Amino acid sequence: FEIADGPEVESEFYNFDAVNVPEDHPGRDMQDTFWISKDEDREKGTGTVLRTQTSSVQVRYMQNHKPPYRIIIPGRVFRQEATDASHEHTFHQFEALVVGKKVSVANFLYIAETFFSQFFGKKLNVRLRPSYFPFVEPGFEFDISCTNCEGKGCSSCKQTGWLEVGGAGMVHQNVFEAAGYERGKYQGFAWGFGLERLAMMKYKIDDIRHFHGGDVRFTKQF
Repeated sequence: FEIADGPEVESEFYNFDAVNVPEDHPGRDMQDTFWISKDEDREKGTGTVLRTQTSSVQVRYMQNHKPPYRIIIPGRVFRQEATDASHEHTFHQFEALVVGKKVSVANFLYIAETFFSQFFGKKLNVRLRPSYFPFVEPGFEFDISCTNCEGKGCSSCKQTGWLEVGGAGMVHQNVFEAAGYERGKYQGFAWGFGLERLAMMKYKIDDIRHFHGGDVRFTKQF
């Protein structure tokens, strides 16, 4: 995998339009996004935002590269929302994108299970649940077998044996078209999750706000 990066101050096009997020999507609302442009720019569709997701890097990369490729996109993202133990206005996402011919969900499952098993140092399974994300079709939320009870059921996983981690799916053909690719020529999958959430699971951290709180008693532990 190659590491890709992009700007944190992003255009409305790359943050929303290019990844198939429609104009009426709630994520484009003032209450959910940090807009740093004038109202008239927003009305014209030429606004500027603090990026809400690392998916904005996908089309930027696609426009300058031809498949096949495999990339990871780690980076800081921003959400205008109330903070609590599990929500923060600034956090880090990790996203992976694989594009080529004959790419399938089975490829994603293999890579995801390998990654999480290596990260947690034990064999973990991944399960998919149908979900909706504008930039993929079909879309899934994916869970990993509980790292505490190994799928048997405990208080951490609410007796389900599974922990919710992130979202995934097959890249929507509209996203490929936005990048200038011929519709239907390539397939790809994308998946991502919050890095802080994964660290919280591994190190038993109970409040996401510790990461940006500036308390040296917390940071010195790492």
